[in-house]
Amino acid sequence: MRFWRRRRGHRAGAPGRPTLDREPGRDDAAHLERFVATRRGVEGYVEPRTAVTETTIVLVAADGEWTRRRIAGPRAARRLSRELGIPVYDAQVTGYPQRMRAWTRRHRGQG
Repeated sequence: MRFWRRRRGHRAGAPGRPTLDREPGRDDAAHLERFVATRRGVEGYVEPRTAVTETTIVLVAADGEWTRRRIAGPRAARRLSRELGIPVYDAQVTGYPQRMRAWTRRHRGQG
């Protein structure tokens, strides 16, 4: 997927604003693809870049199971969502679905 390829030294956010996080990579893309392929009702929630982390996308399945991975920015998140055929939302606007919080409560302390 081309949105994971980036020029060396280029960050997802504004130039001159490095984060403490690493760049998104092929493993991140593969994980997101597997998550969507093996779960039903997956939706994406884009989280903004911060001083600590690059832009991330949270994928939430119908049962509330979720995963978070780095992505090259909001545009890349929308492009990924189109390619995978899932809806995508801005987490700052919509918040997270209740089923995600319920799943986290049920699985706290496991793993």
